[in-house]
Amino acid sequence: MRSTWASTRMVSRGRLFDVVDDPGFYAEANGQWLGYATYHAQGPALEITSLEALKHGSGIGGALLAACVDAARDLRVSRLWLITTNDNTEALRFYQRRGFVIVAVHRDAVTRARAELKPEIPLTGSDGIPIRDEIELELPRGEWDDFVTRYGSI
Repeated sequence: MRSTWASTRMVSRGRLFDVVDDPGFYAEANGQWLGYATYHAQGPALEITSLEALKHGSGIGGALLAACVDAARDLRVSRLWLITTNDNTEALRFYQRRGFVIVAVHRDAVTRARAELKPEIPLTGSDGIPIRDEIELELPRGEWDDFVTRYGSI
């Protein structure tokens, strides 16, 4: 994670945290890491705090998401959600293709986080897009039951 994101510290909805403190999953084959996901459960909700497939198009991301769906069911939460940033069009495409829906745009949330919590957040991200906003996505509860069937497991 440090090699990709330069830090394990993240900000989501004004909360600064270190994802190494969160439970999660990893996928590996023959001793080689293929991806990882972490989550934070609080009250009736589970937030996916990180997700990275190191080899795109291999099904690893979907399988890691399926593991998070299983964790949400095991923990008996009623909401599964995540945050990405406005520049991350690849993530927005990935999540929406798997049933996640945009439920909120938190305008200038990253700008505030950069000023108040984590100054190392870059000003621009994917494709030179300025990083300003948090986009909140949620997987509707009705989509959970067949998610593992559709996307596999790790």
